[in-house]
Amino acid sequence: MKLDDRGRIAVDEHLMTNVPGIYAIGDVVRGAMLAHKAEEEGVFVAEVLAGQKPHINYLLIPGVVYTWPEVAAVGFTEEELKSLKREYKSGSFPFKASGRARASMDMDGFVKVLADKQTDEILGVHMIGPRVADMIAEAVVAMEFRASAEDIARMSHAHPTYTEVFKEACLAATEGRALHS
Repeated sequence: MKLDDRGRIAVDEHLMTNVPGIYAIGDVVRGAMLAHKAEEEGVFVAEVLAGQKPHINYLLIPGVVYTWPEVAAVGFTEEELKSLKREYKSGSFPFKASGRARASMDMDGFVKVLADKQTDEILGVHMIGPRVADMIAEAVVAMEFRASAEDIARMSHAHPTYTEVFKEACLAATEGRALHS
């Protein structure tokens, strides 16, 4: 099998190696070394073999660091948007302003939302704080369905919850309208 310049197994857009009928996924191919990325690739290959036409949006596979506080991100970073010359706006909200975070005394961190300056579509979400490994899934769903920051800002979130911080960051991204700052 051919290797790429970094020693990973080279695959095509269907994750097939240069050997017909042999596929590779996970840590041995390009992309992040994440178990959930490998799982998506495994399903992808199974669907290809079944004659389906699957796709994976690698931009929407979240990265998570299981430290304390936890770190999670999905989508573009500000640096990537700047290098693409894509106009964006951002909003962030601290956990210290969250009733749930204050009650649990887990107040370190924040959520930052990056949205397209014109369309308000969410382009990236970056989180540091309690339970963000779980919270990032809401951002992935929003981005998979091309939600705007306004869409999330207008959705009811149970109170008090950590996920309200995502809503507040979306409000902050939509003309600085956070409620609990």
